[in-house]
Amino acid sequence: MFETVAGLPVHVLVVHAVVVFVPLLALLAVAYGVLPRWRDRLGWAVGVLAVVTPVVAWVATESGEAFENMLRDGGYPPEILSQVETHSGYGDLLFRATLGLAVAAVALLLVTSGRARARSLPSWLPVVLTVVVVALAVLAMAYVYLTGETGARAVWDGVA
Repeated sequence: MFETVAGLPVHVLVVHAVVVFVPLLALLAVAYGVLPRWRDRLGWAVGVLAVVTPVVAWVATESGEAFENMLRDGGYPPEILSQVETHSGYGDLLFRATLGLAVAAVALLLVTSGRARARSLPSWLPVVLTVVVVALAVLAMAYVYLTGETGARAVWDGVA
């Protein structure tokens, strides 16, 4: 299911979406939390990214597993496969951080909505959720970097 499209590994195609969507979700969710005056403008984008980004990250993770199996079956050297395993581990953590960020972002959207304000939720709740969003955004960004760096090294070490 997640092996190739037009002869190219799906993983090679979809990782670029992850590299764009995760930082966008992180940046916009943090901005939504810390800049209340921008919430009306950012809410829809945060909501869309909170749904799409974990899906894209999951597809990248699953397609990466399929790609890793193709490499193993292709007889790649153990040192490259070791780098791929490290990359895969970071990718799994990236997916989890992205999913957590998306859930926290949606929760923040819900507690700052007009209906939630009408129910008079505790005033500290958006603040706590904003802190959680910021922490998860930093974590997701760190894993985007680590995942991308280890993946690039596995591909390009010794080539140039």
